Amino acid sequence: MKGKLIIFSAPSGSGKTTVVRHLLNKFPELLSFSVSAATRPKREHEVDGQDYYFIPKHEFRTKIGLNEFAEWEEVYAGNYYGTFKSEIERIWANGKHVLFDVDVKGGLKIKETYRDDALAIFVKVSSEEEIIRRLSGRGTEDDKSLETRLGKVRYELSFEDKFDVVLVNDDLELALQQAEKLVLDFISTP
Repeated sequence: MKGKLIIFSAPSGSGKTTVVRHLLNKFPELLSFSVSAATRPKREHEVDGQDYYFIPKHEFRTKIGLNEFAEWEEVYAGNYYGTFKSEIERIWANGKHVLFDVDVKGGLKIKETYRDDALAIFVKVSSEEEIIRRLSGRGTEDDKSLETRLGKVRYELSFEDKFDVVLVNDDLELALQQAEKLVLDFISTP
């Protein structure tokens, strides 16, 4: 089966990962998560092969040269993220649709490559104050890294009009219901 691709992209703190986890729990028979590759260090709570495929930078660069990625980006200075083509094929071979949680540029590259077989959803909150509150609440950011992320948030917001749909996540329950409808409507169209 050649399935479809549902892409969730968002600036940090917008809640895309929460939305994606909800959809995976709600529709396990339909959707499978595309695990991205990353060169950044693994965080304490993360599991290799489940959250990301953590690989060294030299190996990532080699795989770029071998054209093994559907998309890849140097997201933060020196940290690469990407989606293996083999990951998409693996999910389709299991009879499921691919669900992505990727950065904005990566999401747009996947949409560009897979066109009508992909639905690109941009998740955002309506205020920068809310993003700051959410990022600060994670406990993973110091002042410098928070300012770096905020700069990236502002930049990524400029791409929202390039996505198929914008999902505003100010009210989580409403956003989850809307995400469910978007996904079901998309995968049910031929």
